[in-house]
Amino acid sequence: MNLLCKSIETLNLNLPPPPPFLHQIPLYSFKFTTTATSSRQCRRSITPSLASDHPFSPASTSDIDMVPNKEGIFTAKPKKVVILWDLDNKPPRGPPYDAAMALKHIANHFGEVVDVSAYANRHAFIHLPHWVVQQRRDQRHQNILERKGVVTPSEPYICSVCGRKCKTKLDLTKHFKQLHVREREKKMNRMKSLKGKKRQRFKERFISGDHKYMEAARTLITPKVGYGLAAELRRAGVFVKTVEDKPQAADWALKRQMQHSMSRGIDWLVLVSDDSDFVEMLKRGRASNLGTVVVGDWDRALGRQADLWVPWNRVENGEITEDDLVIRSRSGESADFDEQTLDLDGVLDEIVRNRSGFNQSKISAFSEGEDEDDLSDYLSDSEDDDEEDDWYT
Repeated sequence: MNLLCKSIETLNLNLPPPPPFLHQIPLYSFKFTTTATSSRQCRRSITPSLASDHPFSPASTSDIDMVPNKEGIFTAKPKKVVILWDLDNKPPRGPPYDAAMALKHIANHFGEVVDVSAYANRHAFIHLPHWVVQQRRDQRHQNILERKGVVTPSEPYICSVCGRKCKTKLDLTKHFKQLHVREREKKMNRMKSLKGKKRQRFKERFISGDHKYMEAARTLITPKVGYGLAAELRRAGVFVKTVEDKPQAADWALKRQMQHSMSRGIDWLVLVSDDSDFVEMLKRGRASNLGTVVVGDWDRALGRQADLWVPWNRVENGEITEDDLVIRSRSGESADFDEQTLDLDGVLDEIVRNRSGFNQSKISAFSEGEDEDDLSDYLSDSEDDDEEDDWYT
């Protein structure tokens, strides 16, 4: 028996040591938590002692929140994206609704858009751009030619509310104002006389729910002030805030909203501006591991501080592709952020590739500390405009 034990010990001493990478593979653990709404969440975490060697780890620890989708399969929790739009610096050069939807389409590449805010003073909403003036001049000239009989439309104009056919656009506009606008005014007066739930139900059914009227009013009724910038942005789901007529008022409002968004734990910030006053805020955002995307006309001060710069004219024209949305990593190399999950086989291959010799490893370029800043000096704008947008006033 003693001879057998001694032979086993001799064999153990003569065995070669294991490869250096086998005992350093990151260990993953899954934690299931139940929130107050009885929804289960799964969090995959990397062992703290080994997380610094992980090639994709931004800090000493790395947690990936896993949430169930509609099919009950746990997937990575989508990133939160906030869009801040400086209308004083970057107004839309075309239809506002199309510009806002194109901007949201770009932001959806980085995660789920949870908030879109635009700030400007009153001059941005009463100013008429050149393309609006030219469009109205051409339409006025077309109406004169149709009224004189010089130009005959190939098809009659049809009212989208009641279906009535008109020979000219002037006849269609006159019909819409005399019939449908008056009916709208009666409904508005009726809503003002109601209170509580009755008023809310009446508004949802006859005012907000009358999509045919709103669509026809956008093409037939010319706003008395401006060209409907605020109404078109609200239709696209943008929160529009009119600031005071003071210098840098819109910049201060954007900075407060930016700080409020950072305190909510967002992952990506899309800033539409070329104002260099936001450089310090972008630096603070990057220090707290916040992804930043700048949309503007010049790749200068803001573009150098952001993870990605996108030209504003190409965004409005819908010319941005997925190849243009490859972010610059913090180490200066290009990296695509579209990957939501980590493959264990890919992690193992990366570790084997980065290691050579006896326990010689490369230092991760993402091992940066986070700076903590004081958030007590900033407040959020919680004001919201509840006024109904009427195109005939």
